[in-house]
Amino acid sequence: MGCGNLFFILVITCSTALITYSIIIISANAPLKQDFPDPTLFSSEEHMIIIKKMPVAPTHDSSSSPPSKKSKSQRLFHTAVTSSDSVYNTWQCRVMYYWFLKQKDRPNSDMGGFTRILHSGHPDRFMEQIPTFVAQPLPSGMDQGYIVLNRPWAFVQWLQQTDIEEDYILMSEPDHIMVKPIPNLARDGMGAAFPFFYIEPKKYESVLRKFFPEERGPITNIDPIGNSPVIVGKDALKKIAPTWMNVSLSMKKDAEADKAFGWVLEMYAYAVASALHDVPNILHKEFMIQPPWDTTTDKTYIIHYTYGCDYDLQGKLTYGKVGEWRFDKRSYQNSWPSRNLSMPPLGVPESVVTLVKMVNEATANIPDWGS
Repeated sequence: MGCGNLFFILVITCSTALITYSIIIISANAPLKQDFPDPTLFSSEEHMIIIKKMPVAPTHDSSSSPPSKKSKSQRLFHTAVTSSDSVYNTWQCRVMYYWFLKQKDRPNSDMGGFTRILHSGHPDRFMEQIPTFVAQPLPSGMDQGYIVLNRPWAFVQWLQQTDIEEDYILMSEPDHIMVKPIPNLARDGMGAAFPFFYIEPKKYESVLRKFFPEERGPITNIDPIGNSPVIVGKDALKKIAPTWMNVSLSMKKDAEADKAFGWVLEMYAYAVASALHDVPNILHKEFMIQPPWDTTTDKTYIIHYTYGCDYDLQGKLTYGKVGEWRFDKRSYQNSWPSRNLSMPPLGVPESVVTLVKMVNEATANIPDWGS
């Protein structure tokens, strides 16, 4: 169509009807295309959208790091993290990848290759430092200001266009630090996931039934998870991802679901998509901790530093109030954290101390930090 073998153009014509859960039932039972968002999710014909597909394995991309040279009997998983090209996401990805490399070849690791899925639509200057696949973002305005909707769409593109050697995928996030080697926690066709206390399918059953109808089973079939951290079979994820994308978009269009789920909407969408494809998850509380609420790292694999850590100089938590000492990733939305951040005062939990130590070690050893 004038673009050779690299691109093809798909024109999505939009219907005037909102998506209904019957469409979700069809997508759950019929063969799924790892392709573009469901055309029925668009609300008006005046917004005709032309989408160009990314080239497969572009020559300037290092689309994934190779898996480790480990025993063939090991069940290796490929770590994938989605990211924008913002300073905020970039510095977190660089810290994360530093610790991925430190942990992957240690004993008890089933960690294979690594890919940063960059959904900016164009390469950045860190392509040579972090194995990266460039995905296209959603069409302008389609995320309705909720940038996280790009995550499932980015995964759909990556899974479709990349030859992934490992049989399992770990979906991770930029603000994850791996504190020890991670084994493959998935078993017997089930994924392995962290249970989030704020994902409450039973509480929101009336809303979720729009997307997970009663004939699909009890609402408890929807696990209290998001998409990350999750270890899941590659073939299963190839089926789940397009449904995750379409459920996310339809939830965002549904006023009741959008209000109920807010910023964690796409987490609910992944949980629903996993249930629609009959992929249950083994829930591992030790998979991840979230300082300052979790205070020790001795049993965990991942530190998720999503919450701010604020303390007075006596080591007392002042959450909700800026502390005399603080570490909050949001302090560095537009600038790189400096090297050698100040350590917390005495009395602060070990998890927070370890977090800052690990950030400092990474920034001290990553070349051209802050440039």
